[in-house]
Amino acid sequence: MTKNYIMALDEGTTSTRAIIFDTHMQKVAEDQREFNQIFPHAGWVEHDANEIWNAVLATIGNCFLKSGIQPDQITGIGITNQRETTVIWDRQTGLPIYNAIVWQSRQSEAIAQKLQTAGWSAKIHQKTGLLIDPYFSATKIRWILDQVPQAQTRAQKGELLFGTIDSWLLWKLTGGQIHATDYTNASRTMLFNIHTLQWDEEILKLLNIPAIMLPEVQPNSKIYGYTQPYNFYGSKVPISGMAGDQQAALFGQMAWEPGMVKNTYGTGAFVVMNTGSELKLSENNLLTTIAYGLGDQINYALEGSIYVAGSAIQWLRDQMQLLDAAPDSYQAALASHDDDEVYVVPAFTGLGAPYWDPQARGAVFGLTRGTTKNDFIKATLQAIAYQSRDVIDTMQQDTGVAIPTLKVDGGAANNNYLLQFQADIINTPVQRAVNLETTALGAAFLAGLGVGYWQNQQEIQQSAAAGQIFRPRMESTRRDSLYRGWQKAVAATQLFK
Repeated sequence: MTKNYIMALDEGTTSTRAIIFDTHMQKVAEDQREFNQIFPHAGWVEHDANEIWNAVLATIGNCFLKSGIQPDQITGIGITNQRETTVIWDRQTGLPIYNAIVWQSRQSEAIAQKLQTAGWSAKIHQKTGLLIDPYFSATKIRWILDQVPQAQTRAQKGELLFGTIDSWLLWKLTGGQIHATDYTNASRTMLFNIHTLQWDEEILKLLNIPAIMLPEVQPNSKIYGYTQPYNFYGSKVPISGMAGDQQAALFGQMAWEPGMVKNTYGTGAFVVMNTGSELKLSENNLLTTIAYGLGDQINYALEGSIYVAGSAIQWLRDQMQLLDAAPDSYQAALASHDDDEVYVVPAFTGLGAPYWDPQARGAVFGLTRGTTKNDFIKATLQAIAYQSRDVIDTMQQDTGVAIPTLKVDGGAANNNYLLQFQADIINTPVQRAVNLETTALGAAFLAGLGVGYWQNQQEIQQSAAAGQIFRPRMESTRRDSLYRGWQKAVAATQLFK
């Protein structure tokens, strides 16, 4: 009897992966391909959307070559993606009219500031759950329409389409047949009303963005469309799950109950709390977003976005050349013998939640003549944990809910030093997922549920294994002292602009 599988396409900020899972949630094949990061000016980050598409095709093909699995053995495909990254393309030719503007990019900052100055912050927060920031897709769309000749006119005529990366890949895989997105990605555009579950006409009018260029918004687990055989090695396979990467990780962690929290240490770090059917607007600069929508049931979430996490380790390796490889940071941290007096604030593209200070830039404090590169590396790892505590403390203030365990995943979660320090600095157990690819796993779960590969969430849960737990062991006086030092470092960083 031929075995069937689920494929997840995980399109991240620096690389694309295709992963094939079996019914027991085990990876049976995987392929990954990095793509170029384009930095036209300071603070700008762009991608070539066609390069991303070609990377997706390559990883799909390599998965089949490595595993011997046939394309017609794939029951469903799930897509998860870097969120907010914005593509506008020609409806007829399928060619992007400008590079994809990445979520990290600050090039639309002037547009965001104009909206803030005009007094739109409260209304946009109430409607979308988001803060006005160039992070989100809305100002990026406006920037492209402003910068590319004739783009506004063409958009109004219906000649151009907008999508986040999920929409772009769905459109390409279906041969231009389906222009759609899901609730989670729509809720990150700053154009989607999370109360009415519709594109918001008032915000569209405010930004002069034609509604005709926007994708249809649909639940996270359903059949959106089918691959064109020429894009999927002769097979017509349903694309049956989509979610932005952080919501997919929440779903992959099986954080399905209100109050459950996960943190993904990827390029950035993203702390997300499932708040269930309650739409809770933050009073402390967190984002309210859609966690996932299954059928008519919507689950909301609070989220704190940290711009720089794993990318700080890449910076140590590539720019600073203090590491040969990212995993070496673990031994370096253990080799450090300083008293944790060095603080690195990696605000390379501003500070995210709960500060939302796009003008801030990175800084280092507490250097002495005796500071070594190991001390510097350790302080950079600690910065990831400190930033996460900033968000977790704020989340607990907003909800009044104590977090029993922090579920963690992402590449940097392989670092035992980081996870132990994280548990110590938040005084809460940290549980690492058995499979750190929870983003891809969440997309696979959604796709599998969409085609009946798994009958329900309970079936998935019954097969899950528990991961390693890191328990806090730091004395409270030391914890408090270290965190006060971090808060002083952040405050000083914000003063120096």
